[in-house]
Amino acid sequence: MRVEHQIRAFEQILHSYDGNLPLHRFLPTYFKQNKQMGSSDRRWATRHLYSFFRMGKALPLLSSEERMSVADFLCHATLSLIVEKNLTDLKDKVSASLDEKLQLVLSKYPDFKLDEVYSLNNHLSDDINKEEFYKSFFIQPDLFIRVSTETRSEVITKLKAEHIAVKEVSNTALALSNGTKLETILSEGSYQVQDLSSQHTGSYFKPNKWDKWWDCCAASGGKSLLLHSLEPVIDLLVTDLRESVLLNLDERFRLAGIKKYHKKELDLLQNNEQILHHYQFDGIILDAPCTGSGTWGRTPEMLTFFEERKINQFSVIQKTIVQNIIKYLKPGKPLIYITCSAFAEENEEVIKHITTNLSLELESMELIKGYKKNADTMFVARLIKT
Repeated sequence: MRVEHQIRAFEQILHSYDGNLPLHRFLPTYFKQNKQMGSSDRRWATRHLYSFFRMGKALPLLSSEERMSVADFLCHATLSLIVEKNLTDLKDKVSASLDEKLQLVLSKYPDFKLDEVYSLNNHLSDDINKEEFYKSFFIQPDLFIRVSTETRSEVITKLKAEHIAVKEVSNTALALSNGTKLETILSEGSYQVQDLSSQHTGSYFKPNKWDKWWDCCAASGGKSLLLHSLEPVIDLLVTDLRESVLLNLDERFRLAGIKKYHKKELDLLQNNEQILHHYQFDGIILDAPCTGSGTWGRTPEMLTFFEERKINQFSVIQKTIVQNIIKYLKPGKPLIYITCSAFAEENEEVIKHITTNLSLELESMELIKGYKKNADTMFVARLIKT
């Protein structure tokens, strides 16, 4: 009876969800409105929904219940009642490796195609190993935090004291199990939640003391905090279109002890000459608005609900923003172009467009293959104004 209850809960939520909200924001609201669901119900429903969406558009002819059973089998090493009910011939292999489980699924379902997990694969950057990329969607990415070299040992000691497994990726990057609650363990400001690939983009900044830098799509300030950790003595301007995220930035900066910075609300698709006419920067960070297609391992519902037409829309936005901001960059100085996209139209093709049509010369670029490290896949380029 319990398994039928779990299936019914899964199908009711799936029927209610239309993809307009991220799943991690939709579910708390749904659970709040359905208070009859206990903590165990909520936990299993969350697991089943995320597993289901990790299948992308593979095995489209199966019922939602059977698709979810296959997905749960692939995504988890612990047995669920639903796998036990629907995949009796596979349940003993639930702790096998992902490669072995994929072969078992293919034997049972000859129509299973791995490339249908990520159906927009024709847009992927050429440098991506597609098979490895597709497989990564069945694995929950890690939670990464960035710490200073001074506080690193103390942070690790506190985490281990709470029996939290910590993987030391670098001198400043630590990997934890996704969903780890840190607020009651670590002091505010002693760490920053930041994906490993995002941390890696900092190697392209190369700031100098006293430089004037502009983080032009700053959001909640992750790249600015990274920049500041590399060179604290800079003159920093942060801008974003949304007041709410800049308020979040203020709080993050306060906790990090950053007091000297300038902040403005700007729409970079408009002419901001009246506001910025006297500014000239030694470096600009453009963490560009994008599809986020390199981060869908964290938001797997996008594999189902993302609309292909939006790729071109974001590409146009990215090219327009670059065109509007480079007038404020000093000659010989860098523009750091960043996306969390896996699509060539937002990455290599944007770089080709702007180096062909604007006074920018490519110094270096990289597709950061987070799928190899249980992290996000991102793109970064360092361009110099000629």
